[in-house]
Amino acid sequence: MKVSDGYWLSRTGYDVSWAAQIYETAADDRSLTVWAATQFISNRGMTLGGPMLTVTFTSTLENSIKVTISHFSGGVKKRPSFSLNEDSGFRPVIKRTEDGGWELISGKTSVRIGADGKEWDISYRYGGSLLTKSGWRTTSIIGEEPLRRQLRQQETSGERFFSKWDNGGSTYIREMLDISVGEYIYGFGEKFTSFVKNGQTVEVWNDDGGTCTEQSYKSVPFFTSSRGYGVFVNTPARVSFEVGSENVSKTAFSVQGETLEYFIFGGDTIADVIERYTALTGRPALPPPWSFGLWLSTSFTTDYDEETVTSFIDGMQQRDIPLDVFHFDCFWMKEMEWCSFRWDESKFPDPRAMIARLKSKGLRVCVWINPYVGQKSPVFAECAEKGYLLKNRDGSVFQCDMWQSGMGIIDFTNPKAREWYAAQIRGLADMGVDAVKTDFGERIPTDVVWHDGSDPYMMHNYYAYLYNRTAFEALDGKGCLFARSATAGCQQFPVHWGGDCFSDYNSMWETLRGGLSLCMSGFGFFSHDIGGFEATGTPDLYKRWTAFGLMSSHSRYHGNNSYRVPWHFDEESCDVARHFVKLKGRLMPYIWGSAVKAHLTGIPVMRAMAVDFTRDRGALTVDTQYMLGDSLLAAPVFSEDGECSFYLPIGGTWTDIQTGEELQGGGWYTRKYDYFGMPLYAKPDSVIVYGNFCDTADYDYADGMRIVFYGMSEGSCAETAVYDRNGDIAAEIRAVRRGKELLVAVTGTDKPFTCESAQGLAIVYSR
Repeated sequence: MKVSDGYWLSRTGYDVSWAAQIYETAADDRSLTVWAATQFISNRGMTLGGPMLTVTFTSTLENSIKVTISHFSGGVKKRPSFSLNEDSGFRPVIKRTEDGGWELISGKTSVRIGADGKEWDISYRYGGSLLTKSGWRTTSIIGEEPLRRQLRQQETSGERFFSKWDNGGSTYIREMLDISVGEYIYGFGEKFTSFVKNGQTVEVWNDDGGTCTEQSYKSVPFFTSSRGYGVFVNTPARVSFEVGSENVSKTAFSVQGETLEYFIFGGDTIADVIERYTALTGRPALPPPWSFGLWLSTSFTTDYDEETVTSFIDGMQQRDIPLDVFHFDCFWMKEMEWCSFRWDESKFPDPRAMIARLKSKGLRVCVWINPYVGQKSPVFAECAEKGYLLKNRDGSVFQCDMWQSGMGIIDFTNPKAREWYAAQIRGLADMGVDAVKTDFGERIPTDVVWHDGSDPYMMHNYYAYLYNRTAFEALDGKGCLFARSATAGCQQFPVHWGGDCFSDYNSMWETLRGGLSLCMSGFGFFSHDIGGFEATGTPDLYKRWTAFGLMSSHSRYHGNNSYRVPWHFDEESCDVARHFVKLKGRLMPYIWGSAVKAHLTGIPVMRAMAVDFTRDRGALTVDTQYMLGDSLLAAPVFSEDGECSFYLPIGGTWTDIQTGEELQGGGWYTRKYDYFGMPLYAKPDSVIVYGNFCDTADYDYADGMRIVFYGMSEGSCAETAVYDRNGDIAAEIRAVRRGKELLVAVTGTDKPFTCESAQGLAIVYSR
């Protein structure tokens, strides 16, 4: 939200009042409250009239500071709100500073406030070092004058009603935090724009806009900084961010209303920041092991029945391409009747028996659903009569034609509607369905009435949370989602995929950027449509995207109007698919360990280089590669000629796990790869455990382990754990290099294993 006309003036129609003076500060045992005057008060007469901001600082979680900025504080708190894991018993340290100000300390993170009567001066620190600050002309209340408001309403009245975001207020609260020299800002959910967000306007407002626009399916009011901090704005309403755009040295964020609340987290690395953020908003559940195997879809508008499905599955088996999940997209239901939860009997006359036949082949089954009900659907009348559908202000059922004709929208604020929807999913699970693809959930109107009276302006983004939580809980922890829409907290309901991408290299890259931004925002797992969704790509693209897709946390072949089985492209595509499916299968002990870590700590499986290498300036802007877990760097090939440039962070020797090539960290390299290759480099001083993979990603990872140590330097230590399918430790591995020997200890298992060093060091077993 831009309100400035250069630095000194405001745009016509906006009245901006800044926190200018720390007028008075009060302390109790857990918080500091500052009354901020919007002008310097030099006599009593100046206290009459004009706005004042009340700013409260506290901490409800170690290494986080909670900041609440209020203009008028007497209003009723609106629903809904994010469910946060705050500790009401946590007590920060509060003390006076030498200059007469105050400091509130939470772990190693603190906020310092200037002395009463002085200029507005707030700084946030970690371990004593400055993270960011707000000061002159930053924290503010913005009033919108009637004429400006009328003009904006006229400007937005032509928008799709799904994107209308004005809640009827004329006041905004804005905060602005410093961007330091060389600092980069990331995150905000799944954003397909440039990975580094400096210079961008970011609107936290869910939209169905594909992967090639500034719109997002998954908008999260949380960002991280290369300086080792993160900021979460605690509202499901629209949040407008100006990241070094309106003011080139500030990250500004504003919300409509009388209050703005945010949390700031400090850490040594961005990984630490994500760990703190997910401790507050929720950690991802642990998806089942089979979900990490290959998924194959019917695709969207293709024609299919059980014979078609069986031919695909048998074709994969005949070509020795292991498959774990088969997905039925929209047309498992009859057209014009989505979402009825009824199988199209003309195509699938006995779905229960069909699912049993598929499962006898060792497969899991996923089906597509969405939260809309077409008027022709056999369940529409029931949902309308019982009040399960969202309503207009006049009490009638809200309907539109933008997807299914005359469709209504399930009102998940109604407990009975939630239970009805969950019962439909449980019915599918009873048939043998293991996962549901929760599509849509972004096009939620605001000129409506919710069952529980929730503010429709705040429900637009929050709808994705209620929708996906309902579906996830209906599976009772035994399955997983394949979700498109999301907001803060939705990371608890994995897995999420990137939405509708085009079938070309540009879209492959924007898909990666979106995934890295999403994972920067606390999401532990990420997938995408291998080969692209829209149109049909070339065999070249399909093979390159296959490598990228199989080296992601979750892997699915899916498209729009053509089948995505590899032999529809060329026979070499089958060979490439087989190669990377089996490579991922062998890596499952390592990938599963990374998944358990994501579940326990919130640190994502697939993440940007800046997350782990926050202190390496060379890694901070890299958006064409990523870390897959703690120890494996992956760089997709984005060109027809097979050339790929990649960056290896500073420190030690990196080793290509496929070719054995060793390269020193701290520089860029360029190599050419055939379709069976891509940069896959093990981090220095690391251990990767390979499993005894046969035909499914779900197997005993400790039985027949192949333990490989990479880039071990003199005196270095490498350690890891292997987990069983329940997420419990099945084996622990530790090694120390001494000269030309590796002293290795493997404990917790009596199953057979082998150990080797990529450098040819002698293995000496110890206890």
